Amino acid sequence: VQLVESGGGLVQPGGSLRLSCAASGFTFSIYDMSWYRQAPGKERELVAQIFSVGSSTNYAESVKGRFTISRDNAKNTAYLQMSFLKPEDTAVYYCHARSVGIRYWGQGTQVTVSS
Repeated sequence: VQLVESGGGLVQPGGSLRLSCAASGFTFSIYDMSWYRQAPGKERELVAQIFSVGSSTNYAESVKGRFTISRDNAKNTAYLQMSFLKPEDTAVYYCHARSVGIRYWGQGTQVTVSS
């Protein structure tokens, strides 16, 4: 089982990034997918989630209207489109997969928002 994040980097405030999470080793389409983030000295927090049934989504209040989570079951990949980025969005972003009794994590990708 693997979750491999990519797309992180350094971006200026107001900029955009798209994170990708490539999944392998499990039946991606039946898993709920989420993005979490963890800033230095802070707890890991849920940013966005997309469910396997109906692809409904939920977002943290701090990112609503700026971030969009999506999934492509044919490519076994989840995405997080981030726009209007702020310095407080700086964190390591983790991909997460969940089904009944099972959870998988990626290794994380660093996102730094700074001028």
